[in-house]
Amino acid sequence: MKTLTRPEGTEPGDLAVSRRRLALAAFGGYALYAFSAEAQTVTTPATGLIAGEVEVDVGDRMAPAYLARPDAPGRFPVVLVISEVFGVHEYIRDVCRRLARLGYVAIAPDLFVRSGDPSKTNDFNQIRRIVGAASDKQIFNDLSGTVRFLKAQSFVDKSRMAVTGFCWGGAITWLICQRMPDFRAGAAWYGRLTAPKPGEFLGETSRPWPLPGVAQLRTPVIGFYAGKDQGIPLADVEAMRSALVAARKTDSQIIVYPDSQHGFHADYRTSYDPAAAQDAWTRMLAHFAANGVKPRPF
Repeated sequence: MKTLTRPEGTEPGDLAVSRRRLALAAFGGYALYAFSAEAQTVTTPATGLIAGEVEVDVGDRMAPAYLARPDAPGRFPVVLVISEVFGVHEYIRDVCRRLARLGYVAIAPDLFVRSGDPSKTNDFNQIRRIVGAASDKQIFNDLSGTVRFLKAQSFVDKSRMAVTGFCWGGAITWLICQRMPDFRAGAAWYGRLTAPKPGEFLGETSRPWPLPGVAQLRTPVIGFYAGKDQGIPLADVEAMRSALVAARKTDSQIIVYPDSQHGFHADYRTSYDPAAAQDAWTRMLAHFAANGVKPRPF
């Protein structure tokens, strides 16, 4: 089976989807387009947690989000989790539970709810349509609503908030850390850094990308990238590194895993690299703690 090679998924025809694979993905709640029948999926139990869907007021509507937190009294630090193009499916929910079991409140907002659920289709053209319908203005309106929701909760330490995101969400993580003052640390997993060519997926000239806004970074970011990523050139990664240095953003850094592929943290894909995923996860947690967003034992 072929792996996902592009920053936001593959082109139609890059993957052959078997009936068995579709059945496994549907049963497990994973993204149909990317799920591998040979996946090494990580399953994190909700024992000791309060986990499930919540409704968030984002202004024009109530929007769903998946929230996991310790089932314990007191206030806990927050990690906002931004999904891939495949939405808030089981892998993203499991990431939230992993963080919650460490002592965080973890929330993953559904930023595609207005146009559909990209996890439930194996048609990448449909995924493009769903994801492309989420404008920059709408995305950040929904993220602002999510932050307002968090700050109103009695179990949240609103002074200690971090953000992480994967693939599409990795790019959004860089942008959040350029625009929103609410976060003390960010971790971007293989997020695209520069604009696609006009006419390509998400190639609208009005859509912002991280590299041009480096000087506006408000929050230290650690970025995780793959040496064998066929969708994010290493030249872009090096350009981002140089831009961080030029802008004197010395508290941000980029780590490259030379032998890994795009999506190396995604345990439901064949691109999953357990060693790189664990190393990056450890570095992410250390980055959060160093910037004041340390988990609270419970």
